[in-house]
Amino acid sequence: MDKFISFLKASWEEVQHNVTWPKFGDLQSSSTLVLVASLIFALLVGLIDLVFENGLNAFYQSF
Repeated sequence: MDKFISFLKASWEEVQHNVTWPKFGDLQSSSTLVLVASLIFALLVGLIDLVFENGLNAFYQSF
């Protein structure tokens, strides 16, 4: 248990003193970029799904 507590203390010290945290504005712009990219990707996948669904329905109805 002492090793675990020592690990937690060392980890907390690392986070407090050695980690460089990004500025809030950088986080906002990165989050906006991820949101926009995710929406574009979702629309693209939805469009591909729609095309395949309509194509397969037309193919199966032709028999």
